[in-house]
Amino acid sequence: MIQGVQIIPLKRIPDERGTIMHMIRNTDPHFQQFGEIYFSTIYPKIIKGWHLHREMTLNYACIFGRIKLVIYDDREISPTKGELMEIFLGPDNYALVIIPPDIWNGFKGMSDPYAIVANCCTHPHDPTRSSRLDPFDNPIPYNWDVRNH
Repeated sequence: MIQGVQIIPLKRIPDERGTIMHMIRNTDPHFQQFGEIYFSTIYPKIIKGWHLHREMTLNYACIFGRIKLVIYDDREISPTKGELMEIFLGPDNYALVIIPPDIWNGFKGMSDPYAIVANCCTHPHDPTRSSRLDPFDNPIPYNWDVRNH
């Protein structure tokens, strides 16, 4: 685990009418503050990343489809500097992933026709307070290709 990252299983309540999918409540012990919520669609085999936010804590949940979320810690003073995490989110792993500021992350779409990722973050998005890297041309030691092992 990367220091500060949390994975919290989420509750789904299905019945004959559909499903309620919990994500985050202001009474949860891991809730910090509300900045904004947005939804990101991602097509199969497409990668959205790498990105890093300097102030914002991310609260990701994949509410439709499946993604591979990858997190990389290059914080100088972190005991997990250089660590990578892969988390597969979707119907078989409905969870909230909390990513603190200053940690690189990105995700790859794994389902057809697309996946939907919800982010209930602690600050409104400000492009001047974030950084981006090309998913393939960067110093992060990660290969997005499918591994058959």
